[in-house]
Order: sequence, then C-alpha cells, then structure tokens
Amino acid sequence: MSIDFESLKDKAVVAAQSGVTKAKEITETGIAKARELADTGVAKAKEITEIGKLKVSNSTEQEAIRKAYSELGKLYFAERGSAPEAAYADACQRITDALARISYNNERIADIKAAGQLTDDEVDAVEPEEAPEEPSCCETSHEDEDKPE
Repeated sequence: MSIDFESLKDKAVVAAQSGVTKAKEITETGIAKARELADTGVAKAKEITEIGKLKVSNSTEQEAIRKAYSELGKLYFAERGSAPEAAYADACQRITDALARISYNNERIADIKAAGQLTDDEVDAVEPEEAPEEPSCCETSHEDEDKPE
C-alpha cells in the first residue's frame, strides 16, 4: 500500500486554511460580541448614573418641601395659633403645650443653677440624656384600648 503524501499534504493545507478561516470568524464574532456587551454595559452604567442623579435631586426637592411645610406651619402658628381653625386645633395645642414645658424647664434650669451656683460652662459640659420616643400624633397606644372608661 502506497501513501500519497502529496494528496495528504494538500488535504492538510486545506484543513489548516479552513481552521484558520474558522478561527478568524470566531474571533471576529467574539470581538463584535465583546464590543456589543461593552457598549451595553456603558449604556447601563450611564442609565444607572442618571437614575442616581435623579434620586439625589428628588431627595433635595423633598428636603425643600419639608422646609416649606415647616415654614408654613410656623407662619400659621404665629398668625393663628391662639385661635386655630378646628382642623388645626390639636396640632396647635401640642405646640403650645410643648412651648409651655420648655419654658417651665428653662425656669427650673435657672433655679437649679442659681441654687447650686453653677456656671453655664459647667452645665453645658453635661451631656443631656435622650428622652424616650413618644408616639407620633397618628400612632395610638394599645394599652389604652383595654382600659374601661
């Protein structure tokens, strides 16, 4: 049996060229896919950055609204706190009560400082204790629900 080396060589060259062509196609396809993924990633990063900026902007606007509500409430209380409309009476009363407690506390502070001959620096050096949180105006205590009236 004789082996036709020339024919084998030709087949090997054709197979090699075919393999190189296939490798180039796969590489080009891979490079194109990598570019497409990179472009998609960049686009997503830009979208996420834009969303982040918009959320920060919303937060800033929410703070502006909170400040405006506070100013509005202060103006209303200053103008109508002593004779509020019915819908605002409870909130105005809570403010009035809190202001009265603050005034009383300040008087007690002055009395204690005078009696103990304490200076402002000595008093300011003491860290105030945190007061327990009170329920907000909309929360109710469930303890009161079981008590008969």
